[in-house]
Amino acid sequence: MRNKRLLFLALIVSLCMLVFWGCPKKAEETSAAAPQKETAASTGTQAAPAATGTMQAAPTEKAAAAKAGLQPIYFDFDKSFVRNDAKSVMKANANYLKANPKVKVKIEGNCDERGTKEYNQALGQRRAASAKKYLTDLGIAANRISLISYGKEKPVCTDGTETCWQKNRRDDFAEIK
Repeated sequence: MRNKRLLFLALIVSLCMLVFWGCPKKAEETSAAAPQKETAASTGTQAAPAATGTMQAAPTEKAAAAKAGLQPIYFDFDKSFVRNDAKSVMKANANYLKANPKVKVKIEGNCDERGTKEYNQALGQRRAASAKKYLTDLGIAANRISLISYGKEKPVCTDGTETCWQKNRRDDFAEIK
């Protein structure tokens, strides 16, 4: 009888662990490194979408990263794969990292305002993980790259238009000092 109770308790605990393990997580951070950014004109890479709507001030961390040559990449609606037009940006970012082996970067996954907070949090994480995998496939050490998902919490444009939403579906690359 005692063994049955222990077995039942172990089963309940195991099921609870599985349920909570499968629940959406908050933004995850891992260690990071900073990729290189070349200008869109010099590399033929993807340029940021045209500015329309209300823009929010960029954090100083992002401003410093922009000076270092870091360039964001953009995603299609509800997708997390690196688009063909973003691959040259990712290669430039990888070249920067190769040229600066002590640099670490935080990849910040972002989404547009559509969808629930939880869904966008998970989508932003998948986007950041996709960019990290692309960089590691290009030879950048994974321990130089950390990830965080902001979901829809850090838009750069607040108009409810497709042009504005496109600007919010992005991964930003922030150099870690």
